[in-house]
Amino acid sequence: MARGELFLAALCVVVASALAANADARKMVGVYELRKGDFSVKVTNWGATIMSVILPDSKGNLADVVLGRDTVAQYVNDTSFFGPVAGRVAQRIAQGRFVLDGKVYHLNINDGRNTLQGGGRGFHKVIWTVREYVCAGDSPYITLYYRSFDGEQGFPGNLDVHVTYRVSSPYTLGVHMNATALDKATPVNLLQHTYWNLGGHGSGDVLGHALRLAASRYTPLDGEMLPSSGRVAPVAGTPFDFRAPTPIGARIRQVMGGRVVGYDANYVVDGEPGRMRPVAAVRDGASGRALELWGNQPCVQLYTANWLNHTEGKGGEVYDRWAGFCLETQGYPDAVNHPEFPSQILRHGQVYRHDMVFKLSF
Repeated sequence: MARGELFLAALCVVVASALAANADARKMVGVYELRKGDFSVKVTNWGATIMSVILPDSKGNLADVVLGRDTVAQYVNDTSFFGPVAGRVAQRIAQGRFVLDGKVYHLNINDGRNTLQGGGRGFHKVIWTVREYVCAGDSPYITLYYRSFDGEQGFPGNLDVHVTYRVSSPYTLGVHMNATALDKATPVNLLQHTYWNLGGHGSGDVLGHALRLAASRYTPLDGEMLPSSGRVAPVAGTPFDFRAPTPIGARIRQVMGGRVVGYDANYVVDGEPGRMRPVAAVRDGASGRALELWGNQPCVQLYTANWLNHTEGKGGEVYDRWAGFCLETQGYPDAVNHPEFPSQILRHGQVYRHDMVFKLSF
C-alpha cells in the first residue's frame, strides 16, 4: 500500500472512531468520500445524497459524471432533487391521501394537489445519522440511518431506514436500502435520485447517450404524472421503446413528462421482482464511458431532467433541460391507490429491501 493510501486509511479510521464515540457528531451534516484508486464517490448525510462520482474516460481523463451542487448548504436549499434518497413513498400519491386497513391518511401536499417524493420534508430534507464509515480499502462504504416517526408527513408508524453506499472493483457503486416497520403498517417505496451525464456533469445534454432498458412494458401516466388508468401497456411501437440501444434524444420530442417535453416515465422491468437482474445500460460514445444498472425492484423511472432551466450547478456550470438522466428503480407509482399494482404495504416487523448496482466502465 502506498504512503498516500496508508494516510487515507488512517484518516478514515480516525473519522470513523470519532463518529462512533460521539453520537452528536454523527448527526452533524458532513461530506464523506469513498475512494478506490481513481474511482471516488462523495456522499453527504443531508438527504443521504450522492454529491459526485468521479472516474476516467477512455483516454484516462477524470470527470465527475453526476449533476449537483458545490456545497452542502446549496443542497439544503435545492429544489432540483440532485442525488438524494426519496421516501417514505417516492413518486406521486394522488391527492395526498390513501386508505389503509379502513383508515384514511392525509399527507403533506407539495406538488399541485398531490404528494411528491414523500412530501415537502421527505427523506431528502432530513439529516441522516452516520452509522458506519469506511472510506478506503477493498470495499469502502458508508451506512446512513434515519428514524422516520409516526405521523411524519402524514404517514403512519415508526420506520427504521438504512442506506449503504459501497464502492468496489471495477468501478462499481452499490446502493442498498432497507426499512423496518416498527409498530404500524405503512407504505414504503424508496428511490435514489442521482442525475447522470457520462460525458461529465458540465458537458451539455445527454441526448446522444445510447440507452437500453430491460423493459417491454410501461405504466402510462396522465397530465399529473399519475397512473390514473391503472394500465400497464407494451412499449412496442411507442417512443418509450428502449429495448434496443437508442439515443435518448431520438424520440424525446414525441413525449411529455407532465407539462414539459421529455421522459418522466415508469417502466416495468422484465424478469422476477425481488431478484437482482439487468435494468438498464447507457453509453456515451464521445467519452467511452458506460453505465450498467442492476436492481431488484419491479419498476424503474426514466427522467431526463426536463425541468432544469439555466440551473446553477457545480464548478460554475449551468444545467439546462436534458443535461442529465435519472434511472430510479422503484415500486409501482401510486400503488397505495391502485390495488391492481403490487402492494407496497410493510406490516409490523416486516423489512423492505431495495438494492441497486451501478457498474461503470470506459
